[in-house]
Amino acid sequence: MQQPPRAVHYAWIMVLAGVLTLFACLGLGRFALGMLLPAMGSDLSLSYAEMGFISTGNFTGYLIAVVISGHLSRRLGARATIFWALLTVGLSMLMVSLSTHFAALLLLYTLTGIGSGAANIPVMGLVAHWFAPRYRGRAAGSMIMGNGLGIAASGGLIPELAPVAGFEAWRLGWGLFGLAVVAISFVCLLLLRNHPRELGLEPLGVDEHTPPSPAQDDTKPIDRRFVVHLGSIYFLFGFTYVIYLTFIVTALINDYGFEPREAGRFWVLVGLISLISGPLFGTLSDKLGRRWGMGLVFGCQTIAYLLAATGLGSTGLLLSIGLFGISAFAIPAIMAATLSDRLPAAQAAIWFGYITLFFAVGQLSGPSLAGLLAEWTGGFEGSFLLAAGLTCTAILLTATLALHGNRPGASTPASAGR
Repeated sequence: MQQPPRAVHYAWIMVLAGVLTLFACLGLGRFALGMLLPAMGSDLSLSYAEMGFISTGNFTGYLIAVVISGHLSRRLGARATIFWALLTVGLSMLMVSLSTHFAALLLLYTLTGIGSGAANIPVMGLVAHWFAPRYRGRAAGSMIMGNGLGIAASGGLIPELAPVAGFEAWRLGWGLFGLAVVAISFVCLLLLRNHPRELGLEPLGVDEHTPPSPAQDDTKPIDRRFVVHLGSIYFLFGFTYVIYLTFIVTALINDYGFEPREAGRFWVLVGLISLISGPLFGTLSDKLGRRWGMGLVFGCQTIAYLLAATGLGSTGLLLSIGLFGISAFAIPAIMAATLSDRLPAAQAAIWFGYITLFFAVGQLSGPSLAGLLAEWTGGFEGSFLLAAGLTCTAILLTATLALHGNRPGASTPASAGR
């Protein structure tokens, strides 16, 4: 007897688990640092160089995770890998809250970065298993909402801890966030499944009328030039977006004369607006094509960086914040969907890890070069102009990206050049 259809396909439960995973591993594990680092540096008498090394340590850990996450997923499965990675993030953050020396902070936050990358990469790769091509951009984009939730949570909570915990409010912040990540790791262990077959399901959107997509053909060879091309675009995204995230609050205060609390409200605004970035542009890439989706994102970010460089008063800066926020985290979602369209499901997560290597290198190099440029010029105008120039380059690379048709699922030779 045929089972009645489910009201909600379990694939959307997987998206919920993905939101929680990214909220924990990136939203809290990485993006909360900007709110916690100033007080931590003052309390422990850290130099600016040491504070920078702590941030770099996290990116270095993420880079290590890019190399090993594919092997871990093949050996343990995505579900177990994500659980242990989140547990690593949470426990290392708890230990950061108890640390008193720079060396310990550097080691522990590097460990946080390893856990962040080892959770992020496999959870994005699960999109290929659970969704047909026409839903993948929307699904991956919805998962990305976790990043914005983490930014908004840290920006809203950390300033409120000072009256409770005094000068060492940063310790309470790390502790609370660490406990939250540990709890989320067990929730994700309950919710996540490696494949729809484990529940007797087909991927959402797949039925007898759905033609096979390239990602379902396990004999299809991998075009390494395509992967390198995609990775180059991802490098430019990593290089540029982290410049804005790292320095926009500092620029608002030092270059444009904003009060710290007012600049903090801008940070919260970035987090809230970015909640729609993944779903919006992920869905647009499903309907218009991956090239158009990425091109629109880089277009918004180019304008945001130019506005940040020129100032143009509060209105221009607010528009810059809005354009960056609305597009902030869409590129990783579209990248995951693009690979899922092109590669076999079993390989999509592995190759997402490889292109994330490009992204991680961009994250490592972007802030350091932008910081040096700011030192030389006495402000961040040149840094944001550099970011704008590179996102224009990303638009050109996106326009020449060879896809199987401009829309997901199109694979005929006639459509390949559209």
